Amino acid sequence: MDNTQPLHIGCAAGFSGDRTDAAAPVVEALIASGRPAVLIFETLAERTLALAQLARRGQPDAGYEPLLDDLLRPVLARCLAHGVRIVSNFGAANPAGAARRIAQLAQELGARAPRIAVVHGDDLSGPQHRGMLAQALGDRMPTEPIASANAYIGALPIADALRAGADVVVCGRVADPSLVLGPALAHFGWRMDDWDRLARATMAGHLLECGSQVTGGYFADPGYKDVPGLARLGYPITEIDADGHCTIAKPEGTGGRIDERTVKEQLLYELHDPAAYLTPDVVADITAARVAQAGPDRVRLEGVLGHARPDTLKVNVCFESGWFAEGEISYAGPRAAERARLAGQVLRERLAGMAPLRIDLIGVASIFEGDDSAWLEGRLPPGVQDVRLRAAWQLPSHADAQRLVREVTALYCAGPAGGGGVRTAMRPRLGTVSCLVPRAAVETGFMMME
Repeated sequence: MDNTQPLHIGCAAGFSGDRTDAAAPVVEALIASGRPAVLIFETLAERTLALAQLARRGQPDAGYEPLLDDLLRPVLARCLAHGVRIVSNFGAANPAGAARRIAQLAQELGARAPRIAVVHGDDLSGPQHRGMLAQALGDRMPTEPIASANAYIGALPIADALRAGADVVVCGRVADPSLVLGPALAHFGWRMDDWDRLARATMAGHLLECGSQVTGGYFADPGYKDVPGLARLGYPITEIDADGHCTIAKPEGTGGRIDERTVKEQLLYELHDPAAYLTPDVVADITAARVAQAGPDRVRLEGVLGHARPDTLKVNVCFESGWFAEGEISYAGPRAAERARLAGQVLRERLAGMAPLRIDLIGVASIFEGDDSAWLEGRLPPGVQDVRLRAAWQLPSHADAQRLVREVTALYCAGPAGGGGVRTAMRPRLGTVSCLVPRAAVETGFMMME
């Protein structure tokens, strides 16, 4: 890459389950810029990876982002044809499996065969790591089976993979901003102790990592913070210069908004200490940062400072924690709330002594029939009453947890009067503990798929 030019990085997903039509406008904008460009997908939340590990137990080829095909199919051929590199963490619990699927997808699309790199080193769930985890967690070490243990690794293996010529880089658990910092490192050739530049590109990654949050999605609050075109929301693109400063924009013709307020909200999102945002790559300091409008739907971020990275890495350990069950039933009409409360009392009496039971009364117009614009526009007929009872609990065994499902279903006929629309669900429950391990104990790297 030509490290004298700004680097354009677009984000097409902010979590697993995000919109699958977001990537195409971003890719076309990246291509039209004529600049070196990278497309990122951020699809890995804290527990997503543990759920992916459970999925892989039942099906060894699974465990990567379930929407991978839907996310990549619209854009993979275009990216390969125009030199837009792809960096993602949708490898989850099975990065190699994701890489194999991407190669197959390229072949199905008639695209050229991509060079795919798989980043490794984050997975600490193997028996060789148990001693280190036990030492780090102490008396918090789970006694239940561990579903996953993953370190938040940094940007260096991503950068190394791109320098080695990868078209696509597939990661498991890397820190979210590292998806942006890695391409910046590869493009500009910064030193790994150039703390200010690393911090600036890290905060550019922080602005992109949640996708459409920064373009107005999570910002929208009608009548207070209005966002145009929310149904066709554009996803963000950042332009990073050689000093790491960035400008945030979005594809022309898409909905949403980018202004100082949307950027400031995202800048502060999940930031515990504005003077010390800890990442595997750098400690970022935004206390002197400057946010300024640079044009319509364009905002410039400057003034971020950086300090030496921590000597430790965060690890999330997820473990099996029994079963979670919930059930819902609706009551409508006169005395709906009273009947819902009585149903909750019946559940508490019948399930007494088994486990703490959570009861909620929720809902507006879940039963009301007619033009749905009535409730969308806040126009409900006088006297409409609608209450939905929700009950939930957690127990160690599937059989015990299932008792709640049966009891909620029995309310159909066992009263109170007029209950309907029962919905129940059960799923394995995962617990999570976090710890810090020495950076030196976590060996990272990448492997180019043949």
